[in-house]
Amino acid sequence: MDRVAEILAEASAEAVEPRFRALAAGEVMEKAPGEIVTIADREAEAIIERRLRELLPVPVVGEEAVAADPSLAHALRSEPAVWLVDPVDGTSNFVAGRPDYAVMCSLVRSGRTVASWIWQPSTATAYRAELGAGAWRDDVRLTRAPAPHDPAKLRGIVKSRFLDPDHRRRLEANAAAFGELSPGRNAAGIEYPDVADGHTDFVFYWRTLPWDHAPGGLLLAEAGGVAARMDGSTYRPEAPGCEDGLLVAADPETWELARGILMAD
Repeated sequence: MDRVAEILAEASAEAVEPRFRALAAGEVMEKAPGEIVTIADREAEAIIERRLRELLPVPVVGEEAVAADPSLAHALRSEPAVWLVDPVDGTSNFVAGRPDYAVMCSLVRSGRTVASWIWQPSTATAYRAELGAGAWRDDVRLTRAPAPHDPAKLRGIVKSRFLDPDHRRRLEANAAAFGELSPGRNAAGIEYPDVADGHTDFVFYWRTLPWDHAPGGLLLAEAGGVAARMDGSTYRPEAPGCEDGLLVAADPETWELARGILMAD
């Protein structure tokens, strides 16, 4: 567990942090319509991939490698063990000079996340979780306290960008029942720890890319929270496009309450 945390921090120090608010012309590219990538993403992923393979020689499913070859993501189903890597989560924030970005990694065995790591460079904070062994922020074990039972006191995030217009309007109208809503921080590696730390009570995501959600999903579950599909099934990382819709919450009761409100006709 410690060595993987060191690999993420080392890759961040080598390839990411020196370029924060210092990206040169030509170091930001569009990899798909509306999706950007930087030289920091690509270099950090190469460093992390090489060092993870030295630690455990199994396939590495990295966000940038999958952008170039989508078939690589099928290893999540076909291989007994896979590393999942997000070299810069929150790339748009990173490019804009905002500090809300993270470097993330997970270990997936038989389709289930068994370990995860999140490094937040701007605060030098490390989160880690191991299936059945708990969740940690640096040296502090995380135990998420229950959220308020009154919807008007809940603090949430609703990510509706990728929904069709009719479902988006219904979801956003229903979400008015909650006390405090924010658009989020544009980085799962910031938002999941915020739930685990008690700063946010729930987050609804529609698009669920595996490298975004596997690390935080395990972290939150091991802290006592819930990361589940809208039918109640536990979140498991899938190749992009396989499944969408994910609600994460501080505790089971909050998950049920938020789901009931968000999905109401």
